[in-house]
Amino acid sequence: MVNEQELKETVIFERKKPDVFGDAHPKALLRQIIENGEYLMPLDNQHVVSSDQFDSNTLLQLFRLAAKFESNPQRFSTPLQGKILISAFYEPSTRTRLSFESAWHRLGGDIMSITDRSTTGIAKGESLFDVGEMFNNYGDCVVLRDRDVQSLFEMIESLRIPIINAGNGIDEHPTQAMADLYTIFKWRPELVLKDVPENKKIRIGVIGVPNMMRTVRSLLKIFAIFPQAFSEVIIMHDGSNDEIFDPEQLEQLKKAGLNVTETTKVRKLITELDVIYINSIAWIGDTYTHFQEKIRLDGKTKLKESAIVLHPLARGDELSTELDETQHNWYFAQARGAVFVRMALLTCLVQRAERVIDVI
Repeated sequence: MVNEQELKETVIFERKKPDVFGDAHPKALLRQIIENGEYLMPLDNQHVVSSDQFDSNTLLQLFRLAAKFESNPQRFSTPLQGKILISAFYEPSTRTRLSFESAWHRLGGDIMSITDRSTTGIAKGESLFDVGEMFNNYGDCVVLRDRDVQSLFEMIESLRIPIINAGNGIDEHPTQAMADLYTIFKWRPELVLKDVPENKKIRIGVIGVPNMMRTVRSLLKIFAIFPQAFSEVIIMHDGSNDEIFDPEQLEQLKKAGLNVTETTKVRKLITELDVIYINSIAWIGDTYTHFQEKIRLDGKTKLKESAIVLHPLARGDELSTELDETQHNWYFAQARGAVFVRMALLTCLVQRAERVIDVI
């Protein structure tokens, strides 16, 4: 007969969960990328506006540095000690804001956080140019999120400290795309090779609308930097939008060598994919809107046994919690990895360039 203490221990054991779903350890990725910190030095004091700014060498070295942070976070705890981050989120955010702030704290820095536009001088009519001028005196780096596409560019005009685009309306979200690709490369480190064998390339379905969703726009741009990793990138949508690409958007991706197609036959193709990247929301004007025809992944969805699911979060009912404790769940690892990618980027932007190599 089981006594009360044994029963408690059994319940605790059965409820214990891993630190994060998805095999998130970056050791294999570290071995795959040859170290060369020289590619990171040009990032010193640079603004980060778009995925277009980066090349493959810079991204791979950022991912290698992120993997070092993730492998041994205690080793690099104070490189930004005495530095101040201005975390300016004029649009509501949970994951991105906390991820940046967690990254900065882990690097030993201090933070000033703005989470409500109505409490700032902007609500009184102050220009973003003037706000940027003030930020020069208060901090060492700015992370900005705003629902207005142009706000970022207006502030840049007066900034002498680096700014990171954490989402500007429907335009871009470059660090989210970095975190997404970092997750894929941890999952399949051989994809970083310049010549990926055909049988190793992956087929990914991106559920979203590229001209309306900043996560998708930035993601496709960053995929185009590594076209050799993908046999096909399929944009999957419900057909409710007449145009899903901006003028020249698709042309830019194909010119880079990325094999991009589109389909409305989501359920038919989803069983054949190696990676499913699903989004919940699109930005239209001042509101979020779902697809007209709901696309949903749940426990009944037939996926390849080895397939992984990614989601930038926050999710709605398009991604069921039924997948949370399956091998397909890499979206929690994706959120975790974003902290270390941002640690790597922030270190390179703010720390003196010659010291970045010492960190690596």
